[in-house]
Amino acid sequence: MDGLTETRTESKEIFKGKIVHLFLDKVSLPDGRSASREVVKHPGAVAIIAADDEGKLLLVRQYRYPMNKILYEIPAGKLEPGENPDDAARRELEEETGYQCEEMKKVSSFYSSPGFSDELLHVYFTHSLISGKQHLDEDEFLEVYAVTLEEAEHMVEDHRIADAKTVYAVQYMRLRSLKK
Repeated sequence: MDGLTETRTESKEIFKGKIVHLFLDKVSLPDGRSASREVVKHPGAVAIIAADDEGKLLLVRQYRYPMNKILYEIPAGKLEPGENPDDAARRELEEETGYQCEEMKKVSSFYSSPGFSDELLHVYFTHSLISGKQHLDEDEFLEVYAVTLEEAEHMVEDHRIADAKTVYAVQYMRLRSLKK
């Protein structure tokens, strides 16, 4: 091996929820010692960087219970079992914002927090929005906002935007603006 790999020797499911499963694993370290690892299994998710006709970034404003605060984020959601990320991105965009799109391109995929979770986040970009109707989940309450890039950058500075995927989206839009 490469001298860094850990080998699972035992795994115990601690919790099985509707979104995540928590496991407590025992691993053998590269030097032969043992250690415990808490692992959150997640089905994966999509996030959409959506710009309207004026180049404004679409954000959703919602209360986030774990932080006990309201945040502004790009539209996003988890993959359903067996769902293709491309299809999920279109579905989540319409569900959360009411917009559909003519074209959407995949920007990147990354692990949101690889120290404890296997969640893979697929990020998409679209600027071909078609107005439609929101289809929120029964326990989902959010508002849609369109902000300029400058407004979004100020929102990062004052922590109204404080999640990684949305900070990434703001940086993506900044780089995109520099290429024009």
